Amino acid sequence: MTDTRPLVMIVDDDAAQVQALCRTLPAQGYDPIGFTDPEAALAELRRTRCDLLLADLRMMPGGMDGIALLQAALQVDPDLVVIIMTGAGTIATAVEAMKAGALDYILKPCKLSMIIPVLERALAVRRLRLENAALERRVREHTAELEAANRELEAFSFSVAHDLRSPLTVILGYADSLIEEFSPQLPHEALVQLEGIVAGAEQMRRLTDGLLRLSRLGRQPLSRQRVDVTGLVREAADELRRTHGARQVAVHVGELPDCVADQALLRQVFFNLLSNAFKFSSTRSAPVIAVSGRTEGAERIYAVRDNGTGFDMSQSERLFGAFQRLHATDQYEGTGIGLSIAARVVQRHGGRIWAEAEVDRGATFRFSIPG
Repeated sequence: MTDTRPLVMIVDDDAAQVQALCRTLPAQGYDPIGFTDPEAALAELRRTRCDLLLADLRMMPGGMDGIALLQAALQVDPDLVVIIMTGAGTIATAVEAMKAGALDYILKPCKLSMIIPVLERALAVRRLRLENAALERRVREHTAELEAANRELEAFSFSVAHDLRSPLTVILGYADSLIEEFSPQLPHEALVQLEGIVAGAEQMRRLTDGLLRLSRLGRQPLSRQRVDVTGLVREAADELRRTHGARQVAVHVGELPDCVADQALLRQVFFNLLSNAFKFSSTRSAPVIAVSGRTEGAERIYAVRDNGTGFDMSQSERLFGAFQRLHATDQYEGTGIGLSIAARVVQRHGGRIWAEAEVDRGATFRFSIPG
């Protein structure tokens, strides 16, 4: 709808009716334009953007009727609102006109007191339609911009991480060679500094590897299939037990509901959450990890619980950000990328992920997979 007075097109083979409406509507805040010929009205509609079409249901014999006019008018301007004028004996036909796209109808003979409220309602509907269309257009544009920005960011992250690997490999190679070949001749302080270089470069290589994995997630297509989640979790837990060697960790895996997901990516989610649980329960004399699941409506909800150090829930919004850590690196190793990868995988499946914890009383990570 324009910022000026609404433009109303009136089409009726009764010239007196058209003239009467064209005389009275300006005083009510409308700019009317009248026609007795439907074809002439359509020609004008192609030239001029109107806000509302007020058309008689029955035109002169042999000419275009109101339903044919409104169908042709809506092809010219889909945002146009159409009101049909009809006699009392043709209400059923007026209903058919509404099914064809008319918003409302007015009974003839038309009284101004009946016309104005109908026009106001119709223009309010048009205003809402245009606002909704503009909102949807902005959402589409913003979504496209966001998707493009994400693609550019992922490509940039991949490029940076990939390009950093070569110089890091050179640094590590030279530092290792110095330690291996010249350690007897080097002062203790120099060896300590070299070991610090190696440790820093190794940490940076782990960070770049994590960045590469995170950037690849956005480009990797999902290969959905039915997944035996119980078997998948037990395999991941067994692998982590072997990695952690002598340290005994009790891992209880319940009967977990199957789901439809990308099996490799879902395994990565469980592996990252279990690895997190192994790490933060390492200070416990009897570490315990429990994995459970349930079906809730159309969702499969899974939980990984541990009795480890937990965390302060006031910092929980940082949990799933890339390279975000809630504990110092001298307490627990890691890059802060594992939970971010888990969250990205869950979100790509259309699910959600969240956590609950208390300091020194363990943590529970939950996530959902639709279907």
